[in-house]
Amino acid sequence: MARTLERAQLIERSIIKKYREELWHPFIDAVNRYQLISRGDRIAVCISGGKDSMLMAKLMQELERHGNVPFTNIFLVMDPGYNPANRKKIEENAALMKIPVQFFESDIFEVANRQDHSPCYLCAKMRRGFLYSRAKALGCNKIALGHHFDDVIETTVMSMFYSSQIRAMLPKLHSDHFEGMELIRPLYEVHESDILAWKRYNGLDFLQCACRFTERAEADKDEVPGGGSKRREIKELIRTLKKETPDLDQSIFNSLHSVCLDTMPGWESEGEKHSFLDRYDRVKQGSEPVSE
Repeated sequence: MARTLERAQLIERSIIKKYREELWHPFIDAVNRYQLISRGDRIAVCISGGKDSMLMAKLMQELERHGNVPFTNIFLVMDPGYNPANRKKIEENAALMKIPVQFFESDIFEVANRQDHSPCYLCAKMRRGFLYSRAKALGCNKIALGHHFDDVIETTVMSMFYSSQIRAMLPKLHSDHFEGMELIRPLYEVHESDILAWKRYNGLDFLQCACRFTERAEADKDEVPGGGSKRREIKELIRTLKKETPDLDQSIFNSLHSVCLDTMPGWESEGEKHSFLDRYDRVKQGSEPVSE
């Protein structure tokens, strides 16, 4: 007689079996390609309650159980001031998926929502600091965040359109303020559309945005985060362009790994700005100034 699988086992099996090519393989490829996990790591897997971080937690859990490199996960949930319904939903989903989460409280929403200017920036900055601090106190040397493939390319396009920079989101980076700590992004190569497909297949209901600031706005009916934001505008632009050029998003992603500095009139590295003129005449001599 066939053994009846529990709901959590079915969710795990869907990652390893049905969505192996879409989720498991790109997750493992990113971990290996960017050397995100090392032997003996103690990683704070940071869970916000949304689809991305909850999937990341299951992927990291499976890798800890079955991977070749021994490491330890601590599944960390910071409550920045969720309303009771959202807090309960995170707790219920964690129990359903058998993710042993640890909660800790902060007053980030209360502080950020008192700001008239850039509350989202302040909230994100404070979140990062609180997570690093708690992770370090728990003996962790890394925190894992749930940014995915779409976040990577959208961030790059947004920086060009709105910040006058070509700036990417790295798969890992050292903390500037917490010595010995690193941030990793295990979903770096996982597409958001595949995360949504996995969520729907399993009939899961996660938080979309629990922010007290955006709760005052109309709820997004299309399951696309960031309604009304610049990120939403870029997301829609890329979606529209992909109708004519299906590989557009992959081309943007690949370009981040193939930057040709020899064609750039200017760039910045380690806080120092450079110009192509700095080395333009290094070989060819005899250039004259335009004017005296």
